[in-house]
Order: sequence, then C-alpha cells, then structure tokens
Amino acid sequence: MSDALSFLEEDLTCPICCDVFTDPVTLKCSHSLCAECLQRFWTTQEEPQCPVCRKKCSRDEPTKSLAFRALCESFKTRQHTAASGDVCPLHNETLKLFCFDDKRPICVVCYTSKKHENHKCSPVDEAAGNLKEMVKGQMGRLEVTLADFKKAHDSCVEEAELIKEHTNVEESKIKKEFEKLCRFLREEEEQRIGALRKEMQNRDKKVKARMEDLSAQMSDLSERTAALCKHLEAENITFLQNYSDALEKLKHPSAPTVSPKMEEFQHYPIQTMIFTSWARMQSLVKTPPVTLDPDTASDKLMVSKDCTSVYCVQKKMKASDLPERLCMGVLASQGFSSGLHCWDVEVGINHHWILGVVGETVNRKELYKMDPKSRFWCFRYVVGQYKKGYQPTKYIEDYEKPNIIRLQLDFYRGQLKFIDPFRNRILCSFSGGFPERVFPYFCTGDMNTPLHVFPANQQQQ
Repeated sequence: MSDALSFLEEDLTCPICCDVFTDPVTLKCSHSLCAECLQRFWTTQEEPQCPVCRKKCSRDEPTKSLAFRALCESFKTRQHTAASGDVCPLHNETLKLFCFDDKRPICVVCYTSKKHENHKCSPVDEAAGNLKEMVKGQMGRLEVTLADFKKAHDSCVEEAELIKEHTNVEESKIKKEFEKLCRFLREEEEQRIGALRKEMQNRDKKVKARMEDLSAQMSDLSERTAALCKHLEAENITFLQNYSDALEKLKHPSAPTVSPKMEEFQHYPIQTMIFTSWARMQSLVKTPPVTLDPDTASDKLMVSKDCTSVYCVQKKMKASDLPERLCMGVLASQGFSSGLHCWDVEVGINHHWILGVVGETVNRKELYKMDPKSRFWCFRYVVGQYKKGYQPTKYIEDYEKPNIIRLQLDFYRGQLKFIDPFRNRILCSFSGGFPERVFPYFCTGDMNTPLHVFPANQQQQ
C-alpha cells in the first residue's frame, strides 16, 4: 500500500514546491502546477513561460480540473490516514511490535524481513510500558533543569530590578553633583556680575561728578565771554577804566583731558576670571578621581591606606602572586574606556618616577615597553631628564621643574596630556587613540619622596 501511495505521490507532485498539488492548474503544454506556485514563478519572469519545458504561454492559459483537484485532496487524506493509523504502511498489517533499533512500531511481516534482522524488538504494550517509565525518569531530570532555568530567570529578574534601582540611585547622585556645580556657577556668575556692576557704578559716579564740574566751568566761561564782548563794545575811556576787570575775566583754567578712560576696563582679564572660577569649582571634589589599587602594586611599592600615595621601599615585600599584580609599578582602581578624565600627581623632589596609562590586556608579569604600540603611554623623570617614553623631551630648568603633574585623558579624542598646571604648559602629549580600556599607571624608584594623587587643585602647595 505504501509503495502504491509512493508511486502515486510522484505523479501528483508539483515541480515547483515539490509537494502534492494544491489547487492544480494545467498549461497547454500539459504540465500541471499549483496555481499559487505558477503565479509566484511568473512574477520572476519578463514573459510567462512553463516552469518545466520553458515554453512561452499566456496568463490566460492555466485551466483548472475539478476531478484532478479532488484526486489530489483524496490522496492527501489517504496519505494522512496511512501515516497516522496503527496499520503498517508497507504491509497493511497491524503494528504489534516495536523496533528499538529503528525506534518505531512494526508489524510481524516487518519483523521477519531482512530490514529488521537481528534488531531488538518487543510487543507494543511491553515496549510502551518500559519506554514510558524511562521517559518519566528523563522528565524528572528535565523538571530539575527547568527548575534551574527558573532560578536563573528569577535571578536575572532580580538583577534587572537591582540594575534599575542602581541606575535611579546613580542618576540621583549625578543630578545632585551637577546641581551643585550649577549652583556654584550661578553664584559665581552673580558674584562676578555684582562686582562688575559695583565697579561700573563707582566709575559712573566719578564720570557724572566730572560732567557736573565741566558744566559749571563751561557756564562760567560763557558768562565771562559775554562780559568781555560788552567791554569790547564800550567807549574807549570806559573800556580802559574796566581793563583790569577784563584781564581778570581773561584768566581761564587749563584745558581738561578729553580722552576716555575705558581702556583699562576693555582689557579686563576675563579669561583669568574664568580660569579662577574653574579652579575654585574643582575644589568641590572631595575625593580623588583616581585611587591606587594595592593588589596591582609590585613588590617594591607600598600603597598608603587611603590609596592615594605610593612609596618605594628598600627591600622587596612579601606579596601574594595575584593575576593582576604588576612586575613593576601600580595601577589605579579605575579604568577608563570613554569620557574626559583628569587627575594630579605630586612628584615634588622625587628624582625617579613614571606616570601614564596602560592597556587593560597587557601582560602584567613582564616589563612594559614604553611605547604606544605596546599599549603603554608614559612620561617619566629619570637621571635628571624628562622623557616621553624613551625619547627625551625639551630641557626644563631646575627653577621651572613642576611640583605637580596633571594628567588629562580624553578617551574620545584619543589624547593624553601631561601638564604643569601652575605654569599652564603642556610638558608632553600623546594622540592617535586608545584601542582598549586603559588604567592610570604610577611608578617610583625614589625611596625618599613618594607620589601623591589628588583631585585637581586639592594638592599640597
């Protein structure tokens, strides 16, 4: 029966979808196809043609056969019945055995055929009972796994809630800190504008007083000029009799200065004022933007309890060999992969120090090559010379040696600057970007002078 259905199925199969015809149509070339398959095929062609023989045809050509359609529907029904029933599709016998090798029910004829020779088989009821018990056992394991997945899902839900809560808390902190900065800037603005207006009011009073004095002198000079004109028009004897009075009226004060005195105000140091406000604003930072990570410190460096200072010691210390520990130097606890960051390091009279940033994935158990290609960007002072990695920088006189080194990292622009903040000059800079997250790096070989990390403008003077 199965073979008969198989042969019949070959004759009732659409050459496009390779399935039994659905709503079949026939072209003049005698080839049949599903109506929908044919229309879909024609959308890909410039001119209609048969998908089988490629013969040109018209869109009005497909014809339907109700008998052919009924035959296809009947075949589908018989096929479904044969596949879903308890009768063997090959021999039309009742399925009484189960083949464990092929994992499907078979009839007695199948069992005696070569196809199932030496296969392990059992009666259907016996096999079903055993396999159901096995499936139940496996279901128990699935239920345990399902419970584990549920726990993991619940954990993710809890974590999502914690993330949301943490986001709200951090957002509130950010708003609070920026509101503090905004309030400071508003107060600075009011103070500066108030000082400006007060200064301008004093200047305005002086100018108005001078204007009143000039007006009074102008009025006096006008009156004297009018009186002199009358003297000149008088008879000679009268003029001579009043000559002394005319001489008095001819006396006049020295000419006043007429150039404006606003030049000093026009050169008001606005940039200095802004810089001063910026410096004062940084004093709002109460904790260093960068702190040291003791777990990364090499065995000759000791980090202070507040993690803001690093000391070089004479003898190597006993330190656990942690994966993050460096063979030389110490890293900050904070790594940066975005944004603009700034921190100050007091070097003082330290005669051997290295400052910079290193990539997250560098080998911490080897000495770093002082080169950006090795993911190490550094500025150092050794043997009385400042160096950018291995390259010497411009000579700095002893009286100009910086007490503080400010590191300014702009991750988005790919820039790192080493600045003398008190002389407002760049000592060294790198550009070209950072391929990964970077960590601030510190190292000292001077046992007398440690390095101290501070927020900007909070360093010791």
